[in-house]
Amino acid sequence: MQLTNRKKELDRKPMNFWERLYLPAILKGMAITFSHIFKKNPTINYPEEKRPFSAVFRGVQILNRDEEGRERCTACGLCAVACPAEAITMEAAERQSGEEHLYREEKYAAKYEINMLRCIFCGLCEEACPKDAIYLTQTFAKANYARKGFIYDKDDLLIPNPVTDPEGYNKAKGKIGKEIK
Repeated sequence: MQLTNRKKELDRKPMNFWERLYLPAILKGMAITFSHIFKKNPTINYPEEKRPFSAVFRGVQILNRDEEGRERCTACGLCAVACPAEAITMEAAERQSGEEHLYREEKYAAKYEINMLRCIFCGLCEEACPKDAIYLTQTFAKANYARKGFIYDKDDLLIPNPVTDPEGYNKAKGKIGKEIK
C-alpha cells in the first residue's frame, strides 16, 4: 500500500491595508478590555463581606431542645427513612428507670450522626420529624481537611440547653431563621 502526501490547499483572500496593520483588531481588543474595567467587581471578599442568601436557603441541620432543655428527638427514625441520600444514622436507646421522670419520652437517640458529604440539604428530614426536633439553619457547612470532620454527631448538632446556657440557646435560635417551637 502506497502512502501519498496530500496537501490541502486553502483559498485565502489577500489581506487589505488595514488588516495588515492589525490596528482595528488591537483597538477592538482594547475596547473590550476598557469596557470590563468599569464594571462592578463580582468577587466577594468572604470573611469581611457575606453573600446574601435566599429566605428559603437550607443550611446545616441542628437538633432542637424544648424550653426546659430536654432533647426533642425521640429516635423514631422518620428523618433517616425520609433522607434520600441516606445521610442520617441513629441508634435508639431507652432511658434508665431513674431518668424517666425528667423526660417526656422513654426513648432517645443514643447515637445521631449526619454525614454532610452525603447530605443534599433537601429538607425532607425537617418535614418528616413529628417532634420538630431537626431544623435546617441559615448557615452553611464548614470546610474541613478530613472526611471524618464532615460527620456531625449528636454533640455537634444539639443546640445549647436554654436552662444552663440561655445566651447560646438564643444565638442558636437566630441561626434557624424561624421560631423554635
